[in-house]
Amino acid sequence: MHNPIHVEVRIPASLQQVWDAFTQPDAVQQWNAASEDWHCPEARNDLREGGDFKYIMAARDGSMQFDFGGTYTEVNPHKTIAYTMGDGRKVHVAFNEQGNDTVVSEHFEAEDINDRDMQQAGWQAILNNFKHYVINQQT
Repeated sequence: MHNPIHVEVRIPASLQQVWDAFTQPDAVQQWNAASEDWHCPEARNDLREGGDFKYIMAARDGSMQFDFGGTYTEVNPHKTIAYTMGDGRKVHVAFNEQGNDTVVSEHFEAEDINDRDMQQAGWQAILNNFKHYVINQQT
Protein backbone atom coordinates (compact mmCIF):
# COMPACT_ATOMS: atom_id res chain seq x y z
CA MET A 1 0.00 0.00 0.00
CA HIS A 2 1.46 3.31 -1.10
CA ASN A 3 1.61 6.19 1.40
CA PRO A 4 -1.23 4.95 3.66
CA ILE A 5 -3.24 7.01 6.11
CA HIS A 6 -4.35 5.33 9.35
CA VAL A 7 -7.52 5.91 11.38
CA GLU A 8 -8.77 3.87 14.34
CA VAL A 9 -11.47 3.64 17.02
CA ARG A 10 -11.94 1.50 20.10
CA ILE A 11 -15.59 0.59 20.63
CA PRO A 12 -17.03 -0.86 23.85
CA ALA A 13 -18.98 -3.55 21.99
CA SER A 14 -18.63 -7.15 20.87
CA LEU A 15 -16.86 -8.06 17.67
CA GLN A 16 -20.15 -9.42 16.27
CA GLN A 17 -22.01 -6.15 16.95
CA VAL A 18 -19.23 -4.10 15.37
CA TRP A 19 -18.91 -6.38 12.33
CA ASP A 20 -22.65 -6.34 11.69
CA ALA A 21 -22.89 -2.55 12.00
CA PHE A 22 -19.93 -2.11 9.64
CA THR A 23 -21.16 -4.49 6.94
CA GLN A 24 -24.98 -4.42 6.86
CA PRO A 25 -26.31 -1.83 4.37
CA ASP A 26 -29.19 -0.66 6.61
CA ALA A 27 -26.72 0.05 9.42
CA VAL A 28 -24.19 1.72 7.08
CA GLN A 29 -26.87 4.23 6.06
CA GLN A 30 -27.21 5.25 9.71
CA TRP A 31 -23.56 6.10 10.41
CA ASN A 32 -21.74 6.69 7.12
CA ALA A 33 -21.26 10.47 7.19
CA ALA A 34 -18.48 12.75 8.40
CA SER A 35 -20.81 15.48 9.68
CA GLU A 36 -24.47 16.15 10.52
CA ASP A 37 -25.06 17.98 7.23
CA TRP A 38 -24.28 14.83 5.21
CA HIS A 39 -25.95 11.42 5.07
CA CYS A 40 -25.89 8.11 3.23
CA PRO A 41 -29.30 7.72 1.55
CA GLU A 42 -28.35 4.47 -0.21
CA ALA A 43 -26.01 1.58 0.56
CA ARG A 44 -25.47 -1.65 -1.34
CA ASN A 45 -22.99 -4.30 -0.20
CA ASP A 46 -22.00 -7.66 -1.72
CA LEU A 47 -19.56 -8.70 1.02
CA ARG A 48 -17.38 -11.36 -0.63
CA GLU A 49 -14.08 -11.43 -2.48
CA GLY A 50 -14.85 -10.05 -5.92
CA GLY A 51 -18.10 -8.50 -4.67
CA ASP A 52 -18.63 -4.79 -4.76
CA PHE A 53 -20.22 -2.08 -2.67
CA LYS A 54 -21.66 1.34 -3.38
CA TYR A 55 -22.65 4.01 -0.88
CA ILE A 56 -24.20 7.28 -1.96
CA MET A 57 -22.88 10.15 0.13
CA ALA A 58 -25.09 13.25 -0.06
CA ALA A 59 -25.42 16.68 1.46
CA ARG A 60 -28.71 16.87 3.39
CA ASP A 61 -29.60 20.12 1.62
CA GLY A 62 -29.39 18.36 -1.77
CA SER A 63 -26.57 20.58 -3.02
CA MET A 64 -24.20 17.69 -3.87
CA GLN A 65 -23.65 13.96 -3.72
CA PHE A 66 -21.08 11.39 -4.78
CA ASP A 67 -20.73 7.63 -4.98
CA PHE A 68 -18.25 5.88 -2.73
CA GLY A 69 -17.59 2.32 -3.78
CA GLY A 70 -15.18 -0.39 -4.65
CA THR A 71 -14.52 -4.09 -5.09
CA TYR A 72 -13.57 -6.43 -2.25
CA THR A 73 -10.20 -8.12 -2.60
CA GLU A 74 -10.30 -9.88 0.80
CA VAL A 75 -13.09 -10.71 3.23
CA ASN A 76 -12.05 -12.60 6.35
CA PRO A 77 -15.21 -12.50 8.51
CA HIS A 78 -14.79 -10.81 11.89
CA LYS A 79 -11.11 -10.11 11.11
CA THR A 80 -10.30 -8.15 7.96
CA ILE A 81 -11.79 -6.52 4.90
CA ALA A 82 -9.72 -5.20 2.00
CA TYR A 83 -10.99 -3.45 -1.09
CA THR A 84 -9.95 -1.36 -4.04
CA MET A 85 -11.88 1.87 -4.51
CA GLY A 86 -13.19 2.94 -7.89
CA ASP A 87 -10.15 5.17 -8.42
CA GLY A 88 -7.73 2.27 -7.76
CA ARG A 89 -6.69 3.19 -4.23
CA LYS A 90 -6.50 0.36 -1.71
CA VAL A 91 -8.09 0.12 1.74
CA HIS A 92 -7.51 -2.41 4.54
CA VAL A 93 -9.80 -2.66 7.58
CA ALA A 94 -8.95 -4.79 10.64
CA PHE A 95 -11.27 -5.78 13.48
CA ASN A 96 -9.58 -6.83 16.74
CA GLU A 97 -11.17 -7.88 20.01
CA GLN A 98 -9.44 -6.38 23.04
CA GLY A 99 -11.16 -7.49 26.21
CA ASN A 100 -14.80 -6.35 25.98
CA ASP A 101 -13.95 -3.81 23.26
CA THR A 102 -13.41 -4.05 19.53
CA VAL A 103 -10.76 -1.96 17.77
CA VAL A 104 -11.41 -1.04 14.15
CA SER A 105 -8.31 0.10 12.21
CA GLU A 106 -8.42 1.42 8.67
CA HIS A 107 -5.42 2.01 6.40
CA PHE A 108 -6.12 3.69 3.09
CA GLU A 109 -4.07 5.14 0.28
CA ALA A 110 -4.23 8.92 0.10
CA GLU A 111 -5.60 10.61 -2.99
CA ASP A 112 -3.80 13.51 -4.67
CA ILE A 113 -6.57 16.13 -4.72
CA ASN A 114 -7.12 16.86 -1.02
CA ASP A 115 -4.62 17.45 1.77
CA ARG A 116 -3.59 14.30 3.72
CA ASP A 117 -4.66 15.84 7.03
CA MET A 118 -8.09 16.64 5.61
CA GLN A 119 -8.46 13.09 4.30
CA GLN A 120 -7.44 11.63 7.64
CA ALA A 121 -9.82 13.94 9.51
CA GLY A 122 -12.72 13.03 7.23
CA TRP A 123 -12.20 9.27 7.51
CA GLN A 124 -11.67 9.58 11.27
CA ALA A 125 -14.91 11.57 11.60
CA ILE A 126 -16.83 8.82 9.79
CA LEU A 127 -15.23 6.16 12.00
CA ASN A 128 -16.08 8.20 15.11
CA ASN A 129 -19.68 8.44 13.87
CA PHE A 130 -19.63 4.65 13.42
CA LYS A 131 -18.46 4.22 17.02
CA HIS A 132 -21.29 6.43 18.33
CA TYR A 133 -23.83 4.51 16.24
CA VAL A 134 -22.66 1.14 17.66
CA ILE A 135 -22.72 2.45 21.23
CA ASN A 136 -26.22 3.89 20.78
CA GLN A 137 -27.51 0.58 19.40
CA GLN A 138 -26.67 -1.08 22.72
CA THR A 139 -28.87 1.19 24.82
